[in-house]
Amino acid sequence: MTSLLRDARARFGLAVLALALLVAVFAPLLAVDPVLQRDIVATRFLPPFSTDVHGTFHPLGTDRFGRDVWARLAFGARVSLGVGLLAVLLSVAIGTVVGAAAGFWRGGIGVVLLGLTDFVLALPRVVLLLLLASLWQPSAALVIAVLGVTGWMTIARLVHGEVRALSERPFVESAVALGVKGPRVLMRHILPNALTPVIVAAALGVGNAIMLEAGLSFLGLGVQPPTPSWGNLIASGRDTLVNAPWVATAPGVALVLVVVAATLLGDAVRDRLDPAQRRGEMA
Repeated sequence: MTSLLRDARARFGLAVLALALLVAVFAPLLAVDPVLQRDIVATRFLPPFSTDVHGTFHPLGTDRFGRDVWARLAFGARVSLGVGLLAVLLSVAIGTVVGAAAGFWRGGIGVVLLGLTDFVLALPRVVLLLLLASLWQPSAALVIAVLGVTGWMTIARLVHGEVRALSERPFVESAVALGVKGPRVLMRHILPNALTPVIVAAALGVGNAIMLEAGLSFLGLGVQPPTPSWGNLIASGRDTLVNAPWVATAPGVALVLVVVAATLLGDAVRDRLDPAQRRGEMA
């Protein structure tokens, strides 16, 4: 961890993500009710750093219904970050199971699993996301499921390659020679050593999942109003970019910062866990 923090990308990524997570966790203490509406005519489209007629301070202004943009941004972080993290965890779980099984059992099971992976990988993900999201009632749970079942293929391929390579290593052959059963060899000796690329892929995938969730919510196929999500917050402010640009700008900037931070952190983790990189630094 100390060596990772020497990387400026990792420090920036961790700082932004930690701040976003703190805002999401403590949103009830940091902001008012995100759906609160009082005297819409008097409180709608107040600019940032304004105080309304009720004496409430709005650091990021209000939207067309007089709702506090900061409150909706903070509570929207709960949805956007939660959906992104849970979707990546689901993808990692499915991809690890499929890739490990295909790499360890190389007979009919491996052929079928690899064929399934290649088939799903060949499907255009965005089109598949839109199709699945349009078939059922949009919700946060649906977005998590859709992102999870459409994002595991790359991880499965990574785990499959690692498991196949590790299966030929002497410590695995020794375990087999000592009579250790196949599943135990896989769980105790192979998988723990095959998770490095999975960690990197998960770190890089969080930003992508958050962006996809925002895109689905922007199109009306994700989290539905009045529940705030960064995607539907941007959608709600797209018609007021001229007279009230802060409504869409605030969630847009937050989304970009978090996605960039997750990507930079993933790059830093990848470089830190790369054996060739470590050998170069030691030399």
